[in-house]
Amino acid sequence: MSRKPIVLHTAPHVKRPQEVPVIMRNVVFALLPILAFAIYQFGISVLALTLVVTLTCLATERFFNWMSNRTSSLGDWSAVITGILMALTLPPGFPLWMGVVAGFVGMAMGKMVFGGIGFNVFNPALVGRAFVQAAFPVAITTWTPAFFDGRFTQFIPTTLTMPFMMPPDISAWASSVAVDGFTGATPLGLQKFQDTQTAPMELLTGMTAGSAGETSALLIFVCGLYLAFRNMMNWRIPVWIFIGVTVTSGALYLVDADKYPDPLFMLLSGGLMLGAMFMASDMVGSPVTARGVMIYGLLIGFLTVVIRVFGSLSEGIMYAILLGNAATPLIDAMTQPRVFGARRKEQSP
Repeated sequence: MSRKPIVLHTAPHVKRPQEVPVIMRNVVFALLPILAFAIYQFGISVLALTLVVTLTCLATERFFNWMSNRTSSLGDWSAVITGILMALTLPPGFPLWMGVVAGFVGMAMGKMVFGGIGFNVFNPALVGRAFVQAAFPVAITTWTPAFFDGRFTQFIPTTLTMPFMMPPDISAWASSVAVDGFTGATPLGLQKFQDTQTAPMELLTGMTAGSAGETSALLIFVCGLYLAFRNMMNWRIPVWIFIGVTVTSGALYLVDADKYPDPLFMLLSGGLMLGAMFMASDMVGSPVTARGVMIYGLLIGFLTVVIRVFGSLSEGIMYAILLGNAATPLIDAMTQPRVFGARRKEQSP
């Protein structure tokens, strides 16, 4: 009578039949409604920008695969996610040639230089966004009014700027095409520089200007819930980010309600919802321990508010997530659980 061997291994003991391409495809599906609303809101310029940035990301990854004699990794869909997310973080009229630069730098320096998917330290989409913010400060802060006339029949004038040329001033054009009640200023910009706070309902529904995919907080939240319910995103990360933002901004609001915005405005405005749901929750750049996730989320929430309120920029979620990514290895090392039956000092490093 034969006996089956006893196999000893660490958790998890039950594995779900779920592969990386399946998860990545579902992330793409979750982003599609956000992208569709951005196109509806700002027109064909957003569609062109998304296609250009995404194709650049795909071409860059394929080029590095070829240079390193590796099999093509485009089938995991991660480059598509990077392209869509990066495009959604850019202004609707961002010049296409600058979008190519963002896509290339994000994939090359944010992902492929580390060895590809699973090895990158920082979120590639934010690496590309951070580079073009430093390289093209005027273009990255040129905003377009929402729902402007003719958005489905004409490009925003800055979209088709010739390569290596600076985009033209579109203030006169924006005034001529803007629908009554819609301006080209973002809610964070209005609050920080003009002391004007946008109504919460406008922030929820996306009746504002801003980056292509940051305007409708409600839509982004619902799309993020899709991933959370399918267990394809660690929902604790955005929750702790929201708590960090609420506590930090709430404390400032209690100190001086006339000077500092209320927590609800901080939660619904800017790119916080998109960053918390789809970027900070990246499995590679976020901690794996429960306490680490808490520290990571609170850190990002705290830094976002600090940069928004005290920094020269009106938005801070991008740099907060990148700093959180950089701190992840240290957070994981500090929050490792104690080995059963051993004191913490007895554990080998």
